[in-house]
Amino acid sequence: LTDMGKGTYKGETGGLYGGGRNEPPEALAAAAKAEAEKVRLLDTDGKPSDKGRIVLLSLGMSNTSQAFTGFTRAAGGDADIAASVLLVNGAQGGWTATRVADPNQNGPFWSTVDSRITAAGATPLQVEAVWLKEAESGPTDPFLVHAPALQGRLSEIVRIIKVRYPNARQLYVASRTYAGYASSTLNPEPWAYESGFSAKWLIEDQLGGDPSFNFNPARGIVEAPWMAWGPSLWADGLTPRGDGLI
Repeated sequence: LTDMGKGTYKGETGGLYGGGRNEPPEALAAAAKAEAEKVRLLDTDGKPSDKGRIVLLSLGMSNTSQAFTGFTRAAGGDADIAASVLLVNGAQGGWTATRVADPNQNGPFWSTVDSRITAAGATPLQVEAVWLKEAESGPTDPFLVHAPALQGRLSEIVRIIKVRYPNARQLYVASRTYAGYASSTLNPEPWAYESGFSAKWLIEDQLGGDPSFNFNPARGIVEAPWMAWGPSLWADGLTPRGDGLI
């Protein structure tokens, strides 16, 4: 996605934000600043407090959990991260997008997430930022069938997030890492690569003004957090990406 420029993939434009652009559009950048300025230390009831917490929560499957574990390990030595910021890994192995997007929220996924938040010394009302990375298992459908379907599941998850974590203001989306070394059909290429378009389309829907993703109370009912790309993790194996990632 990041190296496509003005090219297309099966008729779809690349760039994290479409049309070959990897930088957020001006309106999104302005919204990012505005939402960041609203983040506050919150107490367990979700009220501003100098003794409160800010929770960054990861959600997704095993690939997400592994990546966030590494991120947490690296962040542990970063003196710029305040002690009041808690990194909570809510991602769990085997929980695909379809399972997490269950509108009844009956499965143990969400209860496990909340128990991990509690174990970290926080409550769901202190979650203000989320990192979401999801996929489906055993995909076989062609690109323009499976990628829009995944986008739909991601949309449902985003709305669940806002219901369960009403103070979540920032949602950072990522797609799968490279799966060219996969020895199973769990989530191989090209489906892993193509899931990046699902994430891109999700963000573009909010950019396009879809009211079901509204994050601005001045424009109506708030249905979702503000969304943008988090880390773009896919690189073509040992072939360096434009920024050198392998």
